[in-house]
Amino acid sequence: MTGQEWRRRWQRSRPSSSALVDQSGLPRGGAGSHDADLLRELHEQHAGALWSYALRLTGDRCRAQNVVQETLLRAWRNPLILDPECASQRSWLYTVARNIVIDEWRTTRWSPETEIDRIPDQPIGDASDPLVNRHLVAAALGRLTQEHRDVLGELYLRGSSVAQAAHALEIAPGTVKSRSYYALRALRLAIEELRGIE
Repeated sequence: MTGQEWRRRWQRSRPSSSALVDQSGLPRGGAGSHDADLLRELHEQHAGALWSYALRLTGDRCRAQNVVQETLLRAWRNPLILDPECASQRSWLYTVARNIVIDEWRTTRWSPETEIDRIPDQPIGDASDPLVNRHLVAAALGRLTQEHRDVLGELYLRGSSVAQAAHALEIAPGTVKSRSYYALRALRLAIEELRGIE
């Protein structure tokens, strides 16, 4: 989705009577027009990719749009991120979007405490981390080349040996080993970028 398509969606979803935003759905110029211009530039550069990332995390187009709006609103409140010289804008935006999704998920899963007669034998863990990790790995795999995805699929999803993977992919066993090494390295870097780690 391009920045213009995303902006049109944002414009349709915003209240039409708002005096704080212009026709594009971005903050109006005025006293803080410099910040509004910086936010508009941030939006142009990152909104499409951020929306795709939020969609992968939420699985819902409307929720993804809300996550992007909230993320950009938080960016507007953080002048350091609006600075075009900031090298980690996208990482910051992805981290904020991920945290919004986690907070939303935890809020909807929260239920009032109930009294019980005895303490459970097993502690109850937080189920959001595995869910977010699955989404991160899926998003990171999408950034790899097809050759890297194929070799990881054979070795780790299908449980093939190096020889079996080489036969299935019709490449040499040494190629399977080197591709898997570089694929895992690229996957780790993609996950770190998606998490906002530099």
